[in-house]
Amino acid sequence: MVSRLEHPAGGYKKIFESCDELAEPIPAHVSGKIPAWLTGSLLRVGPGLFEIGDEPFYHIFDGQALIHKFDLKDGHVTYYRRFIRTDAYVRAMTEKRIVITEFGTAAYPDPCKNIFSRFFTYFQGIEVTDNCLVNIYPIGEDFYACTETNYITKVDPDTLETIKKVDLCNYLSVNGVTAHPHTEPDGTVYNIGNCFGKNMSLAYNIVKIPPPQDDKSDPIEKSKVLVQFPSSERFKPSYVHSFGMTENYFVFVETPVKINLLKFLTYWSIRGTNYMDCFESNDKMGTWFHLATKNPGEYIDHKFRTSAFNLFHHINCYEDQGFIVVDLCTWKGHDFVYNYLYLANVRQNWEEVKKAAMRAPQPEVRRYVLPLDIHREEQGKNLVSLPYTTATAVMCSDGSVWLEPEVLFSGPRQAFEFPQINYKKYCGKNYTFAYGLGLNHFVPDRICKLNVKSKETWIWQEPDAYPSEPLFVQSPDAKDEDDGVLMSIVVKPGVTQRPAFLLILNATDLTEIARAEVDVMIPVTLHGMYKP
Repeated sequence: MVSRLEHPAGGYKKIFESCDELAEPIPAHVSGKIPAWLTGSLLRVGPGLFEIGDEPFYHIFDGQALIHKFDLKDGHVTYYRRFIRTDAYVRAMTEKRIVITEFGTAAYPDPCKNIFSRFFTYFQGIEVTDNCLVNIYPIGEDFYACTETNYITKVDPDTLETIKKVDLCNYLSVNGVTAHPHTEPDGTVYNIGNCFGKNMSLAYNIVKIPPPQDDKSDPIEKSKVLVQFPSSERFKPSYVHSFGMTENYFVFVETPVKINLLKFLTYWSIRGTNYMDCFESNDKMGTWFHLATKNPGEYIDHKFRTSAFNLFHHINCYEDQGFIVVDLCTWKGHDFVYNYLYLANVRQNWEEVKKAAMRAPQPEVRRYVLPLDIHREEQGKNLVSLPYTTATAVMCSDGSVWLEPEVLFSGPRQAFEFPQINYKKYCGKNYTFAYGLGLNHFVPDRICKLNVKSKETWIWQEPDAYPSEPLFVQSPDAKDEDDGVLMSIVVKPGVTQRPAFLLILNATDLTEIARAEVDVMIPVTLHGMYKP
């Protein structure tokens, strides 16, 4: 699964360039044969505008949100895209400058105002971005684009029109939620976000949004907090990008990458500070695992500890014989990986990109196993008895349980990231296959498949081709876990015609089934979904 390709031409830089939206869908040129059952829409979001006039955005997570759609019907494919009309985008277009602070870019007062107006602008409090460039998912009968703040944006999946902005703080006690909720078969949505708990200390709430309502009312209005996890530090919550869910439990991994809340609340109002300025790493805490039951929602006060790592994406987790198995895409150490994702870094020449990746935390796919039945008298003994894993859990003298992982995949500066599974059938269950985007020194240059039981791997790769997160779509007559297709948007900047395409792979062996090429460049996309 390790990439053997080099990228001296630097074609990857093109996926970090601005583009225009389209006035109408454009037809794609299809080669191969698209399965007759594959009729629906691939919806993706990501940054599409990397500067406002002469003012650049600085981080990969700053560009203004662009929603993409590939429609598939009767073997034909069209492509369409539009900028999401968030407040951040509309005001920037109106004032021709960056108005709202983004993840790694600070907004400054209007230079046309006099000095007194500019001074008071700094003290009007924090204006949180609604730039929903990270993911899109359904709630009830509706679809929402999201980032990681308290704002989500309702969009029309057919026309890509922006419908309305929703502030989750109006319904829930959270400061923001992740862009990776979990959804049950009936449409119930779970998510996690930090909040103020007892005595004004920080905590993390699991929130529940019910399924579509018989009376057609908005499920968000009936949202509730299900259970609360404590924070290891009172005023410094960990950065949370995703969480795990089995049939009966929630799994929360608290990493040493922290948000300094006092800095966030004070520096922001005084000077030009952005979100990235408020992150810091606790080099002493390591990583903590937390568990809670789903029904009823109750926190389990077991102290699971392990060495420090960054975590953005859970692959899957499941229960087995009194244990919870947790598979993760980790990055070793406490240094924040996002420090290496500034646009100035990812737009460098290939040799400089490689040098930066040498300094960054190293990626590793890991399996951790958490015992549910813990006895203090078993100090020093490995509590894990599952025969198929080398992961261990050892009781320490202070009552904590020290976890050591089984490594499922590791390659120097070669990441298996943006993981996907057959979510519909195997989320929270014992599974075999994971699919992911292969990052070669942070450059996405292959699609990967991993057998988490045997560690066998498969890849799809072409020279000077830069794919996106592969989404798994199960075939209607599926008998095996991997019966289906993978869908990914691929960019080939070096070709003169049709430089981007929708790639459809056989999920069993990653052989190509079809591609639908379009005569426009497509910038990087982060996450998305398939809508049948």
